[in-house]
Amino acid sequence: MRAIPVLLFLAGFLAAPALAEDGPVTRFPAPEGQARELVVYSTLDTDLAAPLIHAYQARHPGTAVLYEDLLTGELHDRVARESREGGVTADFTFSSAMDLQVKLANDGLARPVVTAETENWPQWANWRDTAYALTYEPAVFAYHIPSFRGRTPPATRAELMDWLATDPQAKGRIGTYDISRSGVGYLFLARDQELFPKIWQIIAAMGRAGVQQFPTSGDLLDRIGDGRLALGYNLLGSYAAEAARRNPDIGLILPKDFTVVVSRVAVVPEKAASPDLGAEFLDYLMSNEGQTLLSETLRLPAVGLEVQGGPGPVGGMQDLSGLRLKPVPVSPGLLAYLDQATRKRLIDRWNRTLAGE
Repeated sequence: MRAIPVLLFLAGFLAAPALAEDGPVTRFPAPEGQARELVVYSTLDTDLAAPLIHAYQARHPGTAVLYEDLLTGELHDRVARESREGGVTADFTFSSAMDLQVKLANDGLARPVVTAETENWPQWANWRDTAYALTYEPAVFAYHIPSFRGRTPPATRAELMDWLATDPQAKGRIGTYDISRSGVGYLFLARDQELFPKIWQIIAAMGRAGVQQFPTSGDLLDRIGDGRLALGYNLLGSYAAEAARRNPDIGLILPKDFTVVVSRVAVVPEKAASPDLGAEFLDYLMSNEGQTLLSETLRLPAVGLEVQGGPGPVGGMQDLSGLRLKPVPVSPGLLAYLDQATRKRLIDRWNRTLAGE
């Protein structure tokens, strides 16, 4: 992990939290006076975002940053409300809810921005220059290493089914997201269904094995780390890689049959108070320096490095070469996941299949 310059750490001590309408706000003062203020709404925790903001400010020392940490739904609703009430909203938004960010763009609430890297950005990661995927986060199998001594953990969905059917220790020790409470879990399942018609056989096998469901990656990784779970299916790779770095008993595998990839998406709102600052921040995050910070310091695999052949492994994970990667495209196709009738049908089928109905 590369070091952050001492100047950036010193700047961090000056960041002052404040009260907010919907979520905690932290103000990062300009390192050298203040001529401008960039307003950011984001779902990335403030402590994780701080190195990005400090590095950006090192290049733009006259810019203060007002950073608001929101939940995904709050972020979308806030931008939509402020935009439609005739006022102004954030200059830049960054969210793990791919569908909601695309909805802002599809509803005309995001402005086109062309950065220095736009021409080189993958087509799937850019919708009409209004919504850009910046990270590249695979869904992985995470497992408790001591539980697989003497046996190779499954590396494909067919091997997962075999393990569920033949290994007694699988009973009650397989875990995954509760798709009714986890947005990323729901997205992973929806994508699995599109790519793999036999996915419901796997869901049924997990049901027979007494699968445990949890709303967050942390819940799953805590239980994998101490052995209460032997294996977790479809975990967000960035969090699993960090947990594996901290706990030597956690291993992770990028599935060899196919690996779903999701992204965190950036938007510059149409009604931004300072759209030039939002575009400038986007340009920085898409630059090689910004993408390297995402990957090496925040340990979030970055589109510009992983897709375009950058150095090193994926945010602490293994090399992606040779894998069948299936990124979720940044496109209006994501809006189907927001349809309530579609969502209800998928969750109902999930529950019925797990119950053996």
